[in-house]
Amino acid sequence: MIGTHNGTFHCDEALAVFLLRLTGTYRGADVKRSRDPAVLDTCDIVVDVGAVYDESKQRFDHHQRGFQEVFGYGFTTKLSSAGLIYKHFGKEIIASEIDVESDNAKVHILWLKMYKEFIEAIDGTDNGISQYSSPDPPKYRNKTDLSSRVNWLNPPWNEPADAQAVDSRFAKASHLTGEEFLGRLKYYADAWLPARDIVLSALSARHNVDPSGKILLFEQFAPWKEHLFELEVEQGSAGDVLPLYVIYPDETGGNWRIQAVPVSPESFESRKALPDTWRGLRDEELSEVSGIGGCIFVHASGFIGGNKTREGALSLARLALTM
Repeated sequence: MIGTHNGTFHCDEALAVFLLRLTGTYRGADVKRSRDPAVLDTCDIVVDVGAVYDESKQRFDHHQRGFQEVFGYGFTTKLSSAGLIYKHFGKEIIASEIDVESDNAKVHILWLKMYKEFIEAIDGTDNGISQYSSPDPPKYRNKTDLSSRVNWLNPPWNEPADAQAVDSRFAKASHLTGEEFLGRLKYYADAWLPARDIVLSALSARHNVDPSGKILLFEQFAPWKEHLFELEVEQGSAGDVLPLYVIYPDETGGNWRIQAVPVSPESFESRKALPDTWRGLRDEELSEVSGIGGCIFVHASGFIGGNKTREGALSLARLALTM
């Protein structure tokens, strides 16, 4: 039996309950919603109520004075019941969902990724932690996030609702949070993580592409920026050994792209932008100025360009390194 509080529900305990039901111990467990300590004491695990955080007792509340538990690994947001349950049970859940052993390296990578991209926002929202440090009011309101959509499932204040009706709404909320969690996990496991392998392979082979090691070649398109920066940190790469250009096939046009690596994943500033003399030029004019046939364009800011062939794009990158 899983215990949590009754009354108005929130995203964190709705997700915590769903996650627990994915574990071997609590799979298919019933839920008891109450604030009565005597009732909660009959439960095998209690989340988001009870003023106790003690894994050995299977009590996971975060409201008590003095609670400051965080996820770790550089994350500093105080945990909600969702974060607590995910911290303790997340690896087991991920391993089961992607059908690997819990010590598989993919599990740890996905565990951190799912916290960063999915769980932490729920923790922050439930604990009233602002996403921004600026005291300025936001320019617009966002009530379409998962926590807000769970809140909308509570009964309106002026609509009669007994405990059974609220429990039914809680079940819907738990299902909503869980389906989104599983959908996001599937994307990261099936699409995001394989891209990491492609970037890692390109990093390992970059000196075969060019002796400088400053050109990465992807034989197929994949989202690469986030992975590249994370892998550089893991490998301790810095300074002159960092790659400057990435070559990859155009997703739809059958052409090839050369892209300057930005100074950070979200930055518009490049480590080494394509030469100024190429910027804003297209087609034959660009081919004539660069001396490389098959050119298509170079963006006015120099962050990206195109060529009709793989070798043409590589030639642009190799020449750009010297300019």
